[in-house]
Amino acid sequence: MSEERTVCVVDDDADVRESIELLLRRLGYRILTFESARAFLGAGIKGAAVCVLADVRMPEMDGLALQREINRTMPGLPVIMMTGHGDVAMAVQAMKEGAIEFLEKPFEKAALISALEGAFAQVTPSAEQPVTQQLKKSLTDREREVFDLLVEGHQNKVIAHKLGISTRTVEVHRSRVMEKMSARNLADLVKRSLL
Repeated sequence: MSEERTVCVVDDDADVRESIELLLRRLGYRILTFESARAFLGAGIKGAAVCVLADVRMPEMDGLALQREINRTMPGLPVIMMTGHGDVAMAVQAMKEGAIEFLEKPFEKAALISALEGAFAQVTPSAEQPVTQQLKKSLTDREREVFDLLVEGHQNKVIAHKLGISTRTVEVHRSRVMEKMSARNLADLVKRSLL
């Protein structure tokens, strides 16, 4: 792995920063740690092979506000959001703001590595768009309804109520949607919905 791959870890918890730094250094990444979003923004990080791994809940400026500022000042910089208190709506919001992935702490090492590799190997939306559009066309009308409500951040029971079907039926449709859209998780599904 190239030493040029830099991961900027932005988290107000020193223990989290330290444990992620130890893990990723062993894997060959260059690590820069920041105790706040403002500290990261003040550092003026530049470079082609840079990724940000940021906590959602931080004092002063949270991860979503950081994502918006990155979008404004450093467009194209990949961001992975992480939180110990995630919910579906927060994950959807993070993905709509442009996050590559949304990880819930404690996360598996493999999930983190996969997210980082995805961030560094980002494909341009234009290359992925035709494939995603084809996948969307494969959905039935009901699956498309479930898909639309899922990416809006609704839970299964809310979708069931809105569509007048059972929660179990929603789960079946959700499973088919994930399979047809080749989505590994909800965050991946939301990302695909934006293409």
